[in-house]
Amino acid sequence: MTATVETPTTTRDPRAFVTPQVWDRQIQLLTRDHPWDTVMAGRCFGQAVAYLITAMEKHGQHLGLGCGPLIDIAVHGFILDTVNYREFCQLHFGGFLEHVPEIDFKYDGSVMKTAQIIEGNGFQVDWPLWERDGAKCTPCYHGSDCH
Repeated sequence: MTATVETPTTTRDPRAFVTPQVWDRQIQLLTRDHPWDTVMAGRCFGQAVAYLITAMEKHGQHLGLGCGPLIDIAVHGFILDTVNYREFCQLHFGGFLEHVPEIDFKYDGSVMKTAQIIEGNGFQVDWPLWERDGAKCTPCYHGSDCH
């Protein structure tokens, strides 16, 4: 028997989870620090927010969530903006969502599994971004129930 992931009828907007000022700041930081234009930065940050919200809402389920290195760039960028990340976590999680990176990358299919869980959690998945690293790896520490 295979598990199916139900996709909600309405799509959740990652922009609804941060203020416009935080969104714009993250895009500016990503374009400052990486060779991305604002479109690519927005795509990656939107997927990072969807991933983080899903990790918060699924916390304790030990799903082994993990994004690939491309989305992880936007996740790390947000974490480094500590005041905004801490406020985001407090608002949506009631505390700080830990990030425990693994030293070695995993090649276990968890990137694409994570994308499917995010989609099942009501977010639109930007499949080309996830598929880029889908067969490769996730740097999240196995069994840590972090993100």
